[in-house]
Amino acid sequence: MDIEFNKNEDSLKQLSFQLKSKLKKVHLGGGEKRIAKEHAKGKMTARERIDYLLDEGTEFLEVGAFAGEGMYQEVGGCPSGGVVTGIGYIKGRQCVVVANDATVKAGAWFPITAKKNLRAQEIAMENKLPIVYLVDSAGVFLPMQDEIFPDKEHFGRMFRNNAVMSSMGIVQIAAIMGSCVAGGAYLPIMSDEALIVEGTGSVFLGGSYLVKSAIGESIDNETLGGASTHCEISGVTDYKCKDDKEALDHIRTIFDKLGENPKAGFSRVESAAPKLDEKQIYGMLPADRTKPYDMMDIIHRLVDNSEFEPYKELYGQTLICGLGRIDGWAVGIVANQRKIVKSKKGEMQMGGVIYSDSADKAARFIMNCNQKKIPLVFLHDVSGFMVGSKAEHGGIIKDGAKMVNAMANSVVPKFTIILGNSYGAGNYAMCGKAYDPRLIYAWPSAQLAVMSGAAAANTLLQIQVSALKAKGEEITPEAENELLERIKAKYNEELSPYYAAARLWIDGIIDPQETRKVISMGIEAANHAPIEKPYNVGVIQT
Repeated sequence: MDIEFNKNEDSLKQLSFQLKSKLKKVHLGGGEKRIAKEHAKGKMTARERIDYLLDEGTEFLEVGAFAGEGMYQEVGGCPSGGVVTGIGYIKGRQCVVVANDATVKAGAWFPITAKKNLRAQEIAMENKLPIVYLVDSAGVFLPMQDEIFPDKEHFGRMFRNNAVMSSMGIVQIAAIMGSCVAGGAYLPIMSDEALIVEGTGSVFLGGSYLVKSAIGESIDNETLGGASTHCEISGVTDYKCKDDKEALDHIRTIFDKLGENPKAGFSRVESAAPKLDEKQIYGMLPADRTKPYDMMDIIHRLVDNSEFEPYKELYGQTLICGLGRIDGWAVGIVANQRKIVKSKKGEMQMGGVIYSDSADKAARFIMNCNQKKIPLVFLHDVSGFMVGSKAEHGGIIKDGAKMVNAMANSVVPKFTIILGNSYGAGNYAMCGKAYDPRLIYAWPSAQLAVMSGAAAANTLLQIQVSALKAKGEEITPEAENELLERIKAKYNEELSPYYAAARLWIDGIIDPQETRKVISMGIEAANHAPIEKPYNVGVIQT
């Protein structure tokens, strides 16, 4: 009996259980009473619509489930950002779905809602996937209009994306299944085809109250912009449907006749499960994140047949690079080795730290994968780059920059999974959100920040104590400890993967058992977009 293994297993399984509990709550949106109100109107909820629309028995990869988590509490919160987004299958075709959740503030747009919608469109554009909008929104949440309306990455960017996607040949289908007002009216009408549900769907630039106020005309919303008006008089919408199900069925009919587009041509063979038990991962990731472990044990439980071909295995050992397959797809894996290793020069190297030799190796491996058209997978458990005089004199900045350059300019798709730590420049080098991973997900054991909690708390403490002393104030050891605990509590909250997911720094949090699914669906999506740009790393210092 391995006591350490059992302790690790209990810890990660508990975190995974908490994840599932949080997801159940998120899936209720605005709550059971609001769901009942939607049903009373003859409407399905956002998640019910998605379930009905997608092919039965297929996977749905949700993006941004925890968007808005713990935010906007002063106005009642915004579960899942008030919109459900993800990648699924309609008539066997992979696509992106965006569904407003009318149980959350009538589907109104918060700042995080705009960010989440733009992320869904970004996924569709990068991967050239068709996108379906299930529209049911009261428009901009007016108390926060200054954070939603005017800037480049705000609400208006969505309509710009509608136009750009159309020019790219990306199919966009919209169903107006509830309110669709003001600027939001452009979203469905800038799509290729627009459906509207009779009795519940309406679309107009200004509602009846605004019309009365602006021009003195008295008119009801249905006559102003209902299904009959736009299908029989204005010609704004293309199809009138009697209810939600008929609209969703019609979208499936449209997808049934879509033509095929060229593929990127990434290598795929028949999928094989890992020979080593994936469930053993729970006991292999230490509950104490300061403890070493062998990342190869994790990799062998993620790749097909547990077969992995290491690259430069005995050089730059704090980064593992190599080739394998995940669900049949060929992948190049770059992963942080967390055990302490000894270089052939006799140097002891700490696990989770990127040294000059490992950065040099990773840069070359990334370039090779681009040459061979192999998608890249980054597995994070990184503390950062090595510091100190020896590292600086050895050119760590130069070698780190080489790795970042090779990774940032990659033309093959990149996928990032954060297992444990993801700190500072290590997050950047390992393809953090700023470096355009096609998808980025975290295990519930992940932490993201500029540095670890202990290091940051002590640094912040010294800054605050120095500021107090500069004002002539003395601080007792007891007060200093109390201040340290307050700083640690705040910083630890910000380290949480839920904090990152709420702000869409990551696309979601997953149970370790879902890792293969995320990577496989991600590569399948990326395979819809042929690589058109040549690989050019620019100027690299050697």
